[in-house]
Amino acid sequence: MTTPLPRHLSRLPGQNAIVTGASGAFGSATVAVLRHLGVNVVGIDRKAAPGVIACDITDDTQVREGVTEAIEQLGGRLDLLIHYAGVGPSVDIGHLPDSHAHQALEVNLLGTWRVTAAAMPALLKSRGRVIITASLLANLQLPLAGAYTVSKRAVTAYADCLRAEYGTHVGVTTVYPGFVDTPIHESSRATGASLDGLVPAETERDTVMTVVRAAGAKRAPRDVACTAFGTAALHLTKHFPGTTEQIVSLQLGLLLTDGAFAEAEIAQGLHARHGSPYAQTSATASAAPATSTS
Repeated sequence: MTTPLPRHLSRLPGQNAIVTGASGAFGSATVAVLRHLGVNVVGIDRKAAPGVIACDITDDTQVREGVTEAIEQLGGRLDLLIHYAGVGPSVDIGHLPDSHAHQALEVNLLGTWRVTAAAMPALLKSRGRVIITASLLANLQLPLAGAYTVSKRAVTAYADCLRAEYGTHVGVTTVYPGFVDTPIHESSRATGASLDGLVPAETERDTVMTVVRAAGAKRAPRDVACTAFGTAALHLTKHFPGTTEQIVSLQLGLLLTDGAFAEAEIAQGLHARHGSPYAQTSATASAAPATSTS
């Protein structure tokens, strides 16, 4: 005897979905869960895999062709578009935007925009749903994460505008994960500017199941965090930005005094400005390393 699905997931079986970043940690896990629930899924990612179309979401032509191919594989109907593709470089926000800052905007913001635009005719036809993965850092200004923060806050504004213009026919949900240990953090670790242990961690499952629940909800929720702590943090950072900045400033001073980022060349200017004993006067903040996809 087949166990019936919970009511909040009962709308999912038989739906057709596209998941971006489908070869990454969040994407591959979400694809597996959705398929288990009876959803027909085609993935999009720079890295091709079984059931995943190779597509660079910073390239207009590849996006048009990749989304068209995905919809064709789904029989011409698209009910659900889930965005995970993203990069997370470390940068000095006081320096000119370099290739890493440009890539953060191209992938996290414009990549989301490109794929959604390519899928929009099909989504309008089915009155489908878009789920956009932002981050709690969209409203939380942590050191050396400026390019990521700017791109993620921009993508939340994109989701809000999409909802305003298309929300009568397409559901739009923004999901705000916290810090989750995925390959997106490899680039910041390589510079010694990792946020590991500096902010409360969440699990991959927290994000995946939040997205799945949003996909299965009767009505698309607007903004959702992935844990109880994340929900509180989202409320604080969105509605009390001044308080948030004061908390971050205090915490940053304590972290630098304790030697956080002491080995990171990119953080030497930060140490010097705060009068940290770990400042290396001969070093200057440098450009960030290569980024990696989530």
